[in-house]
Amino acid sequence: MANTPQAEKRIRRNERRAAVNKARLSRIRTHVKRVESAIEAGDKAAAQMALQAAQPEVMRGVAKGVIHKNTASRKISRLSKRVSALA
Repeated sequence: MANTPQAEKRIRRNERRAAVNKARLSRIRTHVKRVESAIEAGDKAAAQMALQAAQPEVMRGVAKGVIHKNTASRKISRLSKRVSALA
C-alpha cells in the first residue's frame, strides 16, 4: 500500500497509462492480424493494403514506448517478406 500522497498519485497514473498502453498494443495486434488473414486468404492486394495500414501503427507503438524498436522492425520485415512472396 502507498504511504505517501505521491506514491498514491503514481499508482493512479500507472493504472491510467497501463490502460492506454493495453489499448495501443491491442490496436497493433489487430492490424497485424488483418495482414496475416489477408496472406492466408492469398489476396496480395488486400495484404499490401493491410500492411500499409499496419506499418505506421506498429511504428507509433515504438514511438510511444509500447514495443521495442527491433521487435517492430522484425514484425514488419517478416510480414512484408510474406506479402511479397504471394503470387
